[in-house]
Amino acid sequence: MLPEWLLRHTATIEPFEGDGAYGPIFGEPFDSRCLVDDERRLVRDASGAEVVSDTTVFFPPGTVCPEGSKVTVNGRSTTVITSFSRDGGGLPTPDHVEVVCR
Repeated sequence: MLPEWLLRHTATIEPFEGDGAYGPIFGEPFDSRCLVDDERRLVRDASGAEVVSDTTVFFPPGTVCPEGSKVTVNGRSTTVITSFSRDGGGLPTPDHVEVVCR
């Protein structure tokens, strides 16, 4: 797991739950501690298309933040492009959830 001292930021996550008649539907917002990396880079979304990411957010293992969710951190609101669970399977690695945002 990422060391607690690295989780210097707090993000509010509104998990994407699907599309409704009036647009996207989001679940109940919740706060989570995190580490924010503001770096512009080219990434692939879940469908394989290349998109530009401006922010990557690292959360503790088990954080649920599906593609399309809203993340607000450092006064900015952004949308999740994709997320990855980084789990070493019991090895002494810094397990975490990596969330790539627009």
